[in-house]
Amino acid sequence: MNFINADKLQEIWYTLKQNKLRTFFTAFGVFWGIFMLVVMLGAGKGLHNGVSTGMGDMATNSMFMWGNRSTIPYKGFPRGRRVAFVNDDTKALKDQLPEIEYIAPRLQVFAAQGQNNVVRNERTAAYSIQGDYPDYNKIDPSNILSGRFINDNDIADKRKVIVIGKRVKEEMFDADEEPIGDYLKIRGVFFKIVGVSSSKKNDQQAEQENQQIFMPFTTLQSTYNMGDRVGWYSITAKKGFSASEVLIKAKDVMKARHSIDPNDERAIGSFNVEEEYLKMSRLFIGINGLIWIVGIGTLFAGVIGVSNIMLIIVKERTKEIGVQRALGATPWSIRKQIIIESVLLTSVAGYMGLVIGVGILELINYALIQFGASTDMFSKPEVDFQKAVTALIILVISGALAGLIPANRAVSIKPIDALRDE
Repeated sequence: MNFINADKLQEIWYTLKQNKLRTFFTAFGVFWGIFMLVVMLGAGKGLHNGVSTGMGDMATNSMFMWGNRSTIPYKGFPRGRRVAFVNDDTKALKDQLPEIEYIAPRLQVFAAQGQNNVVRNERTAAYSIQGDYPDYNKIDPSNILSGRFINDNDIADKRKVIVIGKRVKEEMFDADEEPIGDYLKIRGVFFKIVGVSSSKKNDQQAEQENQQIFMPFTTLQSTYNMGDRVGWYSITAKKGFSASEVLIKAKDVMKARHSIDPNDERAIGSFNVEEEYLKMSRLFIGINGLIWIVGIGTLFAGVIGVSNIMLIIVKERTKEIGVQRALGATPWSIRKQIIIESVLLTSVAGYMGLVIGVGILELINYALIQFGASTDMFSKPEVDFQKAVTALIILVISGALAGLIPANRAVSIKPIDALRDE
């Protein structure tokens, strides 16, 4: 015997359309519950995508460390002494901290205020110059649009080569010109262009990175008389090690090497990406949890409405149920009929809410793309397929539960009492 057939569906449809307004508002409660759940999940995902895109593909187990000024006198040195990292510090960190996966010392040169530092033919501009190691592009990757990034041979040979941001290319070259192999004069020295890069981020930092020029770290040191100076370090921890623990150990190494009081917490500045990423992850776990609580609560409110309406329908059909029982209908067949009506009502209303909710998110995403409104706070609102399926399963189960109480109420009525009902 089929659980549901055309006759059953026709009977259910006839029952529901007997009171169209009541059926509509009952279904709307379920529709609104799952619609709001889908929209809130999509909005939460949009927030997560916006913040994640703002970080680009930066390694989440990375950290940055730089020298400040000492705040505690130590070993005869006064407070206020400038802490300056040098090349030997790089080797010391590598040798003493096997937990480090990548370490990339960096240097940065800015254009003097009001002066241009880059020249090509008749074009001049002011850009930030970064001295980098190849490993930096593994810590905070950028898209290489053409050519390549700095490599180990560039570092070893102190080659006068550069990688330019896409904004630099747009400003210093015509649209039909190929920059690879051409030259830019930077502070009086010619450098060959070997690559064009583009930031993977989408915030203000992306604009800054796209207006930068990257050259080998050793080249920047030697060409502009910076000796063995290191501006700051970008570091990642190996798998299985905490970036926070590696950062503490790295600071301890630097404090010992530069005669800094072990209790001086301000002499060496730092930024822990892993710590910030974990904070963000916990925040979004909380947001998603709240969304599910509110969404499912709203959904259950609609399902309770369905259950109440089914109780009313059962009461209205008391005599009909009595006739069915008198003709030999089993309690299970009565229960099945009521539960099918409840599941069908909640499923159809819920499916419509799911489809329209996803459609609204797609329209919002389309509008964000068309108008370029995606930001580092909101981007690509969407709902995972797995979560959508989970919502539908919850809905079907809820529909069955909503019909269970009215179904039990229907079979609890004795046939003789039901036939006497007016």
